[in-house]
Order: sequence, then structure tokens, then C-alpha cells
Amino acid sequence: MGGAVRAVGRALHSPFTGTARGIRKATHAHGAGESGLGKLIELHAVNGAGDVMVTVALASTVFFSVPTDEARGRVALYLAITMAPFTVLAPVIGPLLDRLPHGRRAAMAGAMLARALLALIISGAVASGSLELYPAALGVLVASKAYGVVRSAVVPRLLPPRFSLVKANSRVTLAGLLATGVAAPVAAGLHAIGAPWPLYGAFVIFVAGTFLSFSLPPKVDSAKGEGTALLAADEEHLHGPRLKQLKRPALRTVGTAVTHALGANACLRCLSGFLIFFLAFLLREHPLTGESAAVSLGIVGVSAGAGNALGTAVGAWLRSRAPEIIIVTVVAVALGTTIVAAMFFSAFLVAGLAAVAGFAQALAKLSLDALIQRDVPELVRTSAFARSETLLQMAWVFGGAVGIVMPLNGTLGLSVAAAIVATGWLTTLRGLLASARHGGRPGPRVA
Repeated sequence: MGGAVRAVGRALHSPFTGTARGIRKATHAHGAGESGLGKLIELHAVNGAGDVMVTVALASTVFFSVPTDEARGRVALYLAITMAPFTVLAPVIGPLLDRLPHGRRAAMAGAMLARALLALIISGAVASGSLELYPAALGVLVASKAYGVVRSAVVPRLLPPRFSLVKANSRVTLAGLLATGVAAPVAAGLHAIGAPWPLYGAFVIFVAGTFLSFSLPPKVDSAKGEGTALLAADEEHLHGPRLKQLKRPALRTVGTAVTHALGANACLRCLSGFLIFFLAFLLREHPLTGESAAVSLGIVGVSAGAGNALGTAVGAWLRSRAPEIIIVTVVAVALGTTIVAAMFFSAFLVAGLAAVAGFAQALAKLSLDALIQRDVPELVRTSAFARSETLLQMAWVFGGAVGIVMPLNGTLGLSVAAAIVATGWLTTLRGLLASARHGGRPGPRVA
């Protein structure tokens, strides 16, 4: 009898242990286990799973439980209250990480723990309908963005030998997307039990992420041999009067190709933030043809996730080939799709725009990673990642704010989005062409 029970136990246990071993083998392949990158990949998967649990829990609360005008007002107010400090402090986050480079494991753990505690606060607010729901929900958003900035700065410290930043970041991103896809139906099942249950799940996941953050190797907190990066928009900032003001011996500049590519990524991140908030409210009032508001948002969300995954896969396959051309091309494609969606607004085009925006954002970001690895000296690469990711988060916040205040008119809203992308594309195209004419590869360095 005892043998039979043990056999049944092994049979039930085997699928889970086998799956865990398979995941660990995939995340730790090609030296990622030895370098510590595998643990970061797993941590990012945990991050994605926790975020989607909170998103599912809030889908029927923040957007659907109150009238649209009231919901927009509350979200706009608390976005201003909660994100304004982040936006104001964002320019100093990069320099702060440069000055305090030894606490990045603690910073990621703090972002995880903050979201765990906020998930519990939200679970109580969901039942009572109290206003603390909104600042807590947007506090989760801030913590998620803060984690993203620190995580981006950590990747260069965990690269295995002969491992490109594009390949590393594509693995990290795909892990997050896969975890989101797995966790979303689980969160929906928990939501069927009760509205707070996905938040309890998020609490458990983020607590696990807190401990996993400290399991990263100690070199995550080591800044030995690293310097500080300066993002310069063009060579005038380096050869003009400001050159004499650059006193610090550790200062290095990031090439012009990188800064122009960063501008293109910022416009795509701005488009992403705009679409998230604008479509959330637009589809609530005007769902896709024949669908409910919740299903409409789900279709757009799945389209964006699929586009992001495809862009990440294509970026890994291209392996850093012609990153400037890729960036200009994908922004042009995103611009064209936005213009078409604005002119012929329809359910199909909205879903297609979400997919194209996700694809363009993922592929452009990996191309930016390739440029940073190509043009930025290794000793300032970590600093460059922290500062560039901070700017991208600010662009997302700006796009979200514009999306909230826009009238709920699809053609008008997407026309504004097209104008934002067009501005970024034209500026980037002009800058990259000018950089190419001047010999353009690595930008000048200042010691």
C-alpha cells in the first residue's frame, strides 16, 4: 500500500518537477546559469506574472466599476499625484544609480516588496470601494517602472562570455511575455473565485520575487571598473562651450547614433503609453464591433503582447544587423499603421495597430541595445542602460497622460498619436543621416 501511494505521489509530482527542470535548463543555457543571467531571466518572469495578476484584478474595478468620466478623472488625478514624483525624479535616477551602484539587488527587491504590500492594500480597497484603490494601483505601476530601470542596468553585468546584449535582453523579455501568458488565465480563474484573489496571488508572487532578487550574484552590486555615461544629443554638446564644463575624469559620452536611436524608442514608448490609457477608456465606451468592453480590451492586449513577442523573436534572429536601419524602418511602419488606423478607424485596425506598436517597440529596443553594445565603452555601458531606460519610462508616462486627457474619439486620438510618432521619426531620421554623413559610428568620448 505504501509503495502504491509513493508511486502515485511520484506520478503527480513528476510533471511539476520535470517542468521546473525544463524551465531551469532553458533559462540557464549557454552560460547564463554560470553568469547569473538565468536568475535574472527567472526574476523577470516572476515580475511579469505578478504584474498581470494585478492587471486582471483591476480590469473590472478601476475601469468598469464607476462611470467613465469619473474613472478618467480619478485615474488622471492619481496618475498626476503618483507619477509626477517619478517624472520629476526620473532625470536623477540614472545619476543616483551611478553614485549608489552597490544596491541594485536591494532596489529590485524593494520594488517587488512594495508591490506585494500594495497588492494587499488593493485587495481590501476592492471590497470596500475606497479611493485608496487608485493611488495603490498606480503605486504598483511606479514600482514596476522603477524595477524596469534597475533591471535594464543590471543586464550588462550578467552577460556570459560571447553573449550579446541583444540576445540577453531578448531572452529576458521573452521570459516575461511567456510568464504573462501563463499567469493571465490563472489570474482569470482566481478572479472567478472572488475579486481579491488575483491580488492574493500577486502578493505571493512578489514576495517570491523579493527573495529571488537577493539570489542574484554579488557582481550585480559591483561597480568595479565602471564609469558614468553622458547622453549627448549631438556633437555640438561635446565640441561647443559645454565641453569645458565637463570636469569629472570618469565622464564618457554616448555616441550620437545611440542618442538619436534613443529618441526613436522614446516616441514608440510614448505611443505605447498613449494607446494603453486612451484605448482603455475608448473601448469601454465604444467596444469593438460585436464584443463587450472587457473582451475588446482583451483582444487589443493579446494583439500587443503577440506583436511584442514577435518583435523580440525577430530581433534575436537579426542579431544586431544594421540597427539604425531597423529603427528607422519600424518607426516608419508604426507611423504608417497609426495613420491608416486614424483614417479608417475600425476594430481590425485597432487590433492591428496594437500588434504593430508592440512589434515596433520590441524590435527598436533590441536595436538600441545593439547600438549601445557597439558604440558605448564597456566601462560606462551599465550607466548608459540605466539612464536610457529612465528616459523611456518618462516617455511612457507622458504618452499615458496625453491618452487620458484626449476626447474619446478614435480618429482624433490616433491622429494625435500619429503626430507624436511622426515627430520622433523625422527627428531620428535626420539625426541618423547626419551622423552617417560624419562618419557616424562610435561617438566621441570625453575624459
